[in-house]
Amino acid sequence: MDNTTIIGSIAAFFTTIAYIPQAIKVYKTKHTKDLSIWMLAILTSGIFLWTFYGILLKDNILIFANSISCIISGYILYMKVKHG
Repeated sequence: MDNTTIIGSIAAFFTTIAYIPQAIKVYKTKHTKDLSIWMLAILTSGIFLWTFYGILLKDNILIFANSISCIISGYILYMKVKHG
């Protein structure tokens, strides 16, 4: 594995796990009042497009990291719509 792939993998890991604390908080409290629905919708759409971009490039790191991020941000968006 070259240095570029290592750096990209570490970056993908950090940006993917960054959503987990918020998702856990939303799951436990069902509180989404302070979250912007527009930010969540735009973010989830962007992550989905990054996933699609990864598929087009056949880049497994982009596909995996962004698929997980899309699921997590999509969950938060869903909870915002449901409880917001």
